[in-house]
Order: sequence, then structure tokens, then C-alpha cells
Amino acid sequence: MKGRLVALGLALLVGGCTAVPHDDVPVTAELGDRLAPSVYCDTECQGQLVLQADPATVRCSVGVSWNSTAFPYGAKTTQMFPDFARKFLPGMKVTVADAQGDAGAQVNQVSDMLAKGVKVLVISPQDAAALRGVVAQATRAGVKVITADRQVDGDVASYIGSDNVEAGVTDGKAVAEALGGQGAVVELSGSLGASPTITRGTGFRQGIAGSGVRIIATQTANYKRADGLQVMEDMLQRFPRGQIQAVYSHNDQMTFGALQAIREAGRQNEIKVFSVDGESDALKRISAGSLTATVGYPLVAKEAAIAAAKLCAGEPLAPRIKLESTLIDRANVGQFLGRPPQ
Repeated sequence: MKGRLVALGLALLVGGCTAVPHDDVPVTAELGDRLAPSVYCDTECQGQLVLQADPATVRCSVGVSWNSTAFPYGAKTTQMFPDFARKFLPGMKVTVADAQGDAGAQVNQVSDMLAKGVKVLVISPQDAAALRGVVAQATRAGVKVITADRQVDGDVASYIGSDNVEAGVTDGKAVAEALGGQGAVVELSGSLGASPTITRGTGFRQGIAGSGVRIIATQTANYKRADGLQVMEDMLQRFPRGQIQAVYSHNDQMTFGALQAIREAGRQNEIKVFSVDGESDALKRISAGSLTATVGYPLVAKEAAIAAAKLCAGEPLAPRIKLESTLIDRANVGQFLGRPPQ
């Protein structure tokens, strides 16, 4: 397998009534000091994630399959999930696999997890269509499937994440307002076939509908900073001064590359840049004035771990658990600097 199975965290299986949290996992701002969702899980979301069972009694094997840990979102989530489970759900055995951006490798990794007897699968698919078959295989085998961050084609127990269409709409409306309803936008899209790429693009078009804002070019930059830099350099050569008023980027990493290209070209004063994610560095750039805005796309590690625990305990789970999406700009960035979505 190209994608090497990486066990980032294995929770200890212990007998009896084990107290939680486990003191051997230090409390951090990310993990918190209790079994609870993140601050971006609103009242409805929190109600959907109430674990009725004693956390110490929840025992099962959970497989976490992530599309890639090359991006901060995947890297942080796949580290936080097993740490959170080990601290607050000591009977949950967690195995994490990194597909390294390869849908075929992810199919093989999930098949391997199923063969080893996982009872719950948490998956963030590299390609929504490519993973359909193995997810259906898991469901037929009685494995409960949660899709996190990204959706997959097919039926699952629950999909957890922010609304990517809503994120795109929010950015689209913000761009239209910032440009006074007129202007040309270059779009840096994510990986082809990934559900956020499709839905963030769809939402943005909905957001600018009815205005005079138009998309003059769209090109994939694969959610990578280096690709964002290269694509933006090409766009700046293709469209000379005065021909680009704004950039819409599907994630902060591509945005950082685009910002570098714009700065090096000396065009930072003529181009407004809008993004999605809410990484700490993005918020710092908003505060400094180099980035116009980003829409928060919170990590789902805590929510997915609690949802997996509910399924392990045989408790019902809502089919859609949505985290908040908020436009973060100069007006409100101070509220988020201490608790960035990512």
C-alpha cells in the first residue's frame, strides 16, 4: 500500500470502572478538561452529542481514515482524535491511517481496518465517489460509518462538519460587498473530486449571484501552499494590474501561497483575498491587514470521537451534525485569535 498505516494513537483497553479523564494525557487548550465538543459546536450540536453511557464503559475498536495529513487540518485532527479518546474514553481502541492524498490507498487502508474488525469507521474521503464502494462494504458488514470534514457518496450513520456550501456563500457575499457589487475574481480551488472543493465552489457562486462580481479564472491548487503560490503567480502574469480585484481560495494554505505571490508582485494594494478555514496564521494575517477575511471551518476531532463513542454504546446519532461557519475579518478577528477554528 502506498499510504502507510500510521497508528498515531492506541487507547489502552482496561478492565473495571476506570476513572476518566486519564491523567497521563495532559490537558491542553485543544483537548480541554472534560468530555465535551468544541466551542464551535452550538446548542443543537451539543444536544446531539450527549453521551448517555459512562465513558469508562465504552469499549470498541474505531478506525480513523483521513484523506491526508499533509495539511494542518488533517494533521491536527488525526493527532487530537486519539489523544482525546485516550484521555476521556479509555476503552476506545483507535487506529489512524493517512491516505496521503491517494484514494486508492485509502480504499486499501479502510479494507484493512474492516478485516481487523473495527466496529466504527470515521472517514474523511480523498474522493467522494472513489470511496463509495468500500463505505458500502463497511455498512453491509455492520460497521457504523461516520464521515467527518468531507462527505462520501452513499449512506452513512452521520456526517460531521461545517457546511461547505454555507462557507462558500458567506465568502461570496463578503466579496460582493467588499467590491461594491462589481469586480473580477480569481478562484483557487481545492483537490479535484473532493467534496469541499465542489461545495465551496458552488456556495461561492450562489453568494455572488445577482451581483456584478464575476469569476474570470478557476484553477486547482490542491489545498497546498506551494501550489497556491505557483497558481497565483501564473494568474498574476495572465491578468496584469487592474484586472483582478479579488481572490477566493478554498483553504488557508493555498491562500498563504497566493498572498506571497501577490506581495512579491507588489499588487497587495489592489487585490482583496478571501479564504476558508480559520487557521491561527490566517487570523494573524487578517489582524495585520494582509488577508481580507476567512470563514472558520472548525476541527471535528472532539465531535467525531464523541459520535463514535455513542455508536459504540449503541446510542442513536443524528445523521447531520453541523459546526458553525463564521466570517472572520478585521471587525471581529480579535474574538477568535485566542481560539482559532483550526
